[in-house]
Amino acid sequence: MLKLIECPRDAMQGLHDFIPTDVKAGYINQLLKTGFDTIDFGSFVSPKAIPQMRDTAEVLSKLNLSYTNSKLLSIVANKRGAEDACQFEEIDYLGFPFSISETFQKRNTNSSIEESFARVEGIQELCVQNNKKLVVYLSMAFGNPYGDPWETEIAAYWGSRLHKNLGVEILALGDTIGVSNRDNITKMFTELMKELPNAEIGAHLHSTPNSVMEKVSAAYEAGCRRFDGAIKGFGGCPMAKDDLTGNMPTEIMLSYFNQNNIGTNIDSNEFNLSMEMAKNVFPN
Repeated sequence: MLKLIECPRDAMQGLHDFIPTDVKAGYINQLLKTGFDTIDFGSFVSPKAIPQMRDTAEVLSKLNLSYTNSKLLSIVANKRGAEDACQFEEIDYLGFPFSISETFQKRNTNSSIEESFARVEGIQELCVQNNKKLVVYLSMAFGNPYGDPWETEIAAYWGSRLHKNLGVEILALGDTIGVSNRDNITKMFTELMKELPNAEIGAHLHSTPNSVMEKVSAAYEAGCRRFDGAIKGFGGCPMAKDDLTGNMPTEIMLSYFNQNNIGTNIDSNEFNLSMEMAKNVFPN
């Protein structure tokens, strides 16, 4: 069963100008009509770190969940954020950014990889207690710009510990700086899915527009059935060398799935309305 995760949070969080709360909520309410498995809608992190997401709780209060089967995911960076998120019954998933690059993990969450592993343990306990599921993003899974050690085996090592030791069921492989390609995507997904047959392994890839088809097809053919994206590829990582590198554009991924007769559960009319609304949410 294919799962498509739309990520307006990732698309919005790096924007300098604050998007009004009603605009955020209106856009997410439209996405909730579209048929996505999950909406990555906000984050419970320090407003000093991510000021764009300081209104996540207020946005949540304005969402109409009565007409949707889509689930909600929010990002957390520590136990305090997880405790805040767990107060809301409407949230189904908590997401934690776990980098296999020591440098990036320290910059992103102010902790080492081992310290972050301990954080995940506490967050996983909260999830179990509060009927949530934890999604751990293995960021920098395909390389990093710092010269930190990187190879498939490192991602497999941490993925195995998270899954087998802590019981994390969902791991998303993050191509943070857009360096993935057909070969390393195929190798990474094939090896992790073989190593962790009971885990759900997702793809949170960044890409230039002309590489999207190659990346989504490589992941799908390797067995991936969980894909993160953002309409028009908004968002991404400012450390990427190419300014065109952003999130996987949802509309291009949908083209791949439709061309190959792969069911997506997406309502095309509602998706087109979402595309139109995005023009008024994000700067050109």
